[in-house]
Amino acid sequence: MSRRGAEGALGDEVEGYLLWQARIAEAEQRAREFVAPMEWLTSAQREDVERRYVADSLRRARADLERIAARCGSLRVEYESRYRLLRRRCVGTALAVCAGCIAVATLLLPLSPTL
Repeated sequence: MSRRGAEGALGDEVEGYLLWQARIAEAEQRAREFVAPMEWLTSAQREDVERRYVADSLRRARADLERIAARCGSLRVEYESRYRLLRRRCVGTALAVCAGCIAVATLLLPLSPTL
């Protein structure tokens, strides 16, 4: 792996980690806001509800991210396939045009007057 590739992978991992930590902080904040109006809960009950709320939020977030990652992978495969097809078509067309130009030049060369 090239040095730039390793740095890019490390950057992606750090970004993913930071995004996940932000997601955790957001889930914890939302859990606190969710239980705030429930004044009748004991401290233990409040912590249990918050913990379950956070766990559920993170499970849903992970499932969403896994679906997105799977879709990105399938799109990548699809686009790479289309790119290869388009590249073959472009190269084929370019070769055909070059061959046509050479053929025309070859046919017209004997017809040109010599000086």
